[in-house]
Amino acid sequence: MLMDKAIITVVGKDTVGIIARVCTYLAQRQVNVLDISQTITDGFFSMMMIVDCSRDAADFGSLVEGLETLGNRIGVSVRCQREEIFTKMHRV
Repeated sequence: MLMDKAIITVVGKDTVGIIARVCTYLAQRQVNVLDISQTITDGFFSMMMIVDCSRDAADFGSLVEGLETLGNRIGVSVRCQREEIFTKMHRV
């Protein structure tokens, strides 16, 4: 099975449980975390994840919407883009 990679970014005021909530949601959708980087600077949380969506049975749009909804509930901004789109947008 080919990997279907996506980039997820999470930014907002630091609170307890951000990583746990995002990872729980991804696990429920069978989305595998391949790499994760997070930092907290002056009370602000930022995280970038590379994930494999190939086992998620639903369409990609519903994953994006679900992550945005989760972010709104926990007070952070969550964005999800397919890896190829992210790479093209951030090419120097």
